[in-house]
Amino acid sequence: MSRTESWGRYPRVRQRTVELHRRENLLAAGDGSWLPHGNGRSYGDVCLNDGGTVLHTAGLDRFIAFDPATGVLRCESGVQLHQILSLTVPQGWFLSVTPGTRFVTVGGAIANDVHGKNHHVAGSFGDHLRAFELLRSDGTRLHCTSSENTDWFAASIGGLGLTGLVTWAELQLRRIASPLIAAQSIKFGRLDEFFALSGASDRDFEYTVSWIDCAARGKSLGRGIFLRGNHAPAGAGAARAPTHSPGLPFTPPISLVNSLSVRAFNLLYWHRQRQTMRRSVGHYAPFFYPLDGIAHWNRMYGPRGFLQYQCVVPPADATDALLELLGQISASGNGSFLAVLKQFGNRSAPGLLSFPRPGTTLALDFPNDNGPVFALLDRLDAVVSAAGGAVYPAKDARMSGAHFRQYFPRHEAFIPYIDPRFSSSFWRRVMES
Repeated sequence: MSRTESWGRYPRVRQRTVELHRRENLLAAGDGSWLPHGNGRSYGDVCLNDGGTVLHTAGLDRFIAFDPATGVLRCESGVQLHQILSLTVPQGWFLSVTPGTRFVTVGGAIANDVHGKNHHVAGSFGDHLRAFELLRSDGTRLHCTSSENTDWFAASIGGLGLTGLVTWAELQLRRIASPLIAAQSIKFGRLDEFFALSGASDRDFEYTVSWIDCAARGKSLGRGIFLRGNHAPAGAGAARAPTHSPGLPFTPPISLVNSLSVRAFNLLYWHRQRQTMRRSVGHYAPFFYPLDGIAHWNRMYGPRGFLQYQCVVPPADATDALLELLGQISASGNGSFLAVLKQFGNRSAPGLLSFPRPGTTLALDFPNDNGPVFALLDRLDAVVSAAGGAVYPAKDARMSGAHFRQYFPRHEAFIPYIDPRFSSSFWRRVMES
């Protein structure tokens, strides 16, 4: 066994790793529990299996078929989203839904039913999943679609990798005329302005998201910058791929993210846009993946790592709950460089444990200080719980079992679909506590 960690670098566990390279004879992994593991970009322990074995799918990275006339792509589950984009964007196709990093695998995107900036029009990743093969530990292979093995289809989308191993998947991509995004960024001073912008943008803009100043206080509480955009038409300009920062070559001995640096960054970020609205046309990468351009950005949090917190609160209580959450975060002196605020659409989730649901979602990072931050996150949980919201398992490393069961009431319907050989540190934590 070796010590390993997820992208948030907390917690650290000991687990075995079995490298998978072919879709045949995959599950000869020995004793103990198993868990599929893609590129490890989940932030907490949903991709970890302390004391058990992870089935590393990096070797399952082959494209099986792509039809440039229809945008239907079939590939193995270890293919990463950036590999799909490299193949399909030059042919006029883009991912129907993409999260904030392109360095996740297709299998991981299914297991966490990832969402993006266009949930209000396109839903989540699972909404564009046409089919997949699910390999169970007894060797059974299930062909799953919305009309065949539909119960397994719904259980595996957002199923945290616990129903078995997805060996390949078939996706429906969306047509684009250019790799450019035509975007607008708009400053807002209060949360009610954010909600007004969201409502006014949903019809005409496929992609919407906001940065929020999590360090603001008093009259400035709730201010931010609203970003909205669409794929640009053909002939909109030259598609210049961005240059990438070399990133952090080593882990500093202490976190570079602290109350002083967060306040300074948020203040500068707010004031760097002087005008109320700014228009731009640029390559898709900075719009969708701003942090991907900084290699190993997670190292800036130091050796203890960080905890990401992403929640959703329902529409009826969104304003009051978000003001309370932001007030708690600002008062704590903790917080994030890039806090993200986004409206989910009024759509039904495709998976039994899918996180997206109608409401407003807030996501931000906190340095792991081995103490006060956990107490802060418990207080945030209390606000989210009282509002009838939920916390995202893919970003979590510490929510209680009681809260998980409240946030995901369909977990009881999900349990019969768990493969008896599959488990994870996250699942044991929330179901055995």
